[in-house]
Amino acid sequence: MIIDTLDNAAKYSSVHPLFAKAFEFLYSIDLKNVEVGKYEISEGLNYVVVEKEGMTAEESTAKFECHNKHIDIQLCIRGKEKLGWKPRNDCKSLKAEYNAEKDVLFYNDSPDTFFELTDNQFVIFFPEDVHAPMIADGIIKKLIVKVRI
Repeated sequence: MIIDTLDNAAKYSSVHPLFAKAFEFLYSIDLKNVEVGKYEISEGLNYVVVEKEGMTAEESTAKFECHNKHIDIQLCIRGKEKLGWKPRNDCKSLKAEYNAEKDVLFYNDSPDTFFELTDNQFVIFFPEDVHAPMIADGIIKKLIVKVRI
């Protein structure tokens, strides 16, 4: 897991072959006015923009998730989002079998760590990072880049 601000994103371009293109895209768009929806950047790079009311920690951890085929770059555009995290190797209780179509695996475990993001801060979740997003007391607008491994 990596947590940083968009101003420092270029430092992580060498971590994955598609990160440079992902961050170039994030620098190139008007984040405050980006439309809610699902979009493609290029092959292996897609993004989703959501703007909705945050959840309680209990609601979010009920869908404590990780992915096998994608890395998430989750960027907070507006609001104050709390997220939960735990290393996948420490999770012991599967909620359901892996859903290959949606590339998601859910756990019954609880996060070890909680942290907050606000405007122009991002987190990168790798397949070994189980996460619980969208914990907030208000509206969150965020953009999630899905990076194919």
